[in-house]
Amino acid sequence: MQRARCYLLGERAVVLELEPPVSLASQQRIWGLCQRLQGNDTVSEVIPGMNNLTLLLRDPQRNALDAIEKLQRWWEESEAQLPESRLVEIPVIYGGDMGPDLQVVADHAGMTPRQVVELHSSSAYVVYFIGFQPGFPYLGGLDSRLHTPRRAEPRVIVPAGSVGIGGSQTGVYPLATPGGWQLLGQTSISLFDPQLQPPTLLRPGDNVRFVPQKEGVC
Repeated sequence: MQRARCYLLGERAVVLELEPPVSLASQQRIWGLCQRLQGNDTVSEVIPGMNNLTLLLRDPQRNALDAIEKLQRWWEESEAQLPESRLVEIPVIYGGDMGPDLQVVADHAGMTPRQVVELHSSSAYVVYFIGFQPGFPYLGGLDSRLHTPRRAEPRVIVPAGSVGIGGSQTGVYPLATPGGWQLLGQTSISLFDPQLQPPTLLRPGDNVRFVPQKEGVC
């Protein structure tokens, strides 16, 4: 079992943080603990993250120190949750204006842009959690050959639907926002629509495949 530490964050939150590495097995246990704590009277919100879990407390002055001890014990007792999983295919136009950093990733990996596209689209990804902005999926399963550092200078605006790589992660920007991930391409699929229920296309545990529609590379 991965070691975990629990600590206070601000005035209302308690955090459970696992030691590296990130793994699907640990993430499944985080999902299970999240489900268990949904109905806890002392907790107002449970926020799963990548290798961590954050609790917002209803009465932090009374419950904070007790929550640290309990959260550690709950983690040790936690079991994996295997949510119902769907396969979601996301069409992507790679390269060109849609993927201005495709060549950067290719150079870092020692590949051609076409090889990057083939490798990125051949993997099966798992949604570990939704965060950063509404509907943004953090996906596990990126081939280590494609791990690429974030841009030294983030862009002021990344277009909605951009598919990118940030370190060991790949994901899709649901909304236009500043961002520093290396952009490989873009999808026309909407990942977040506040008019729908649920408003997010993806949920933790889903499987994702990227499907090339057109490549802006030779």
